[in-house]
Amino acid sequence: MKEKKSNIGIEVPLPSKKCNDKHCPFHNAMRIHGRRFTGKVIRNVFHNTTTIEFPRQYYIPKYERYEKKRTRIKLHVPGCMEIEKGDVIRVIETRPISKTKNFVAIEVIKK
Repeated sequence: MKEKKSNIGIEVPLPSKKCNDKHCPFHNAMRIHGRRFTGKVIRNVFHNTTTIEFPRQYYIPKYERYEKKRTRIKLHVPGCMEIEKGDVIRVIETRPISKTKNFVAIEVIKK
């Protein structure tokens, strides 16, 4: 069986469920653009919002070494996606949804 691809501009599989979420890039007119990240969900989905975290290395020129840092991003989870704590997901930037949310989940990579 051939898997349906989305029409949001990037190659990701379509969610199996339908939703009426006005912030869903798959089933509504929400446009996506900008930065893309992959991270691990560290908080449960509550009011269609969750938080992901991913590590990065920051170079300190004085000591000529790298320092470990982490980035946490709040994002919107559309109603058509099943996301739980511990999942690895792909997110992409969109217009501001609220004061702290500028990203939306587009794909679950690993359960």
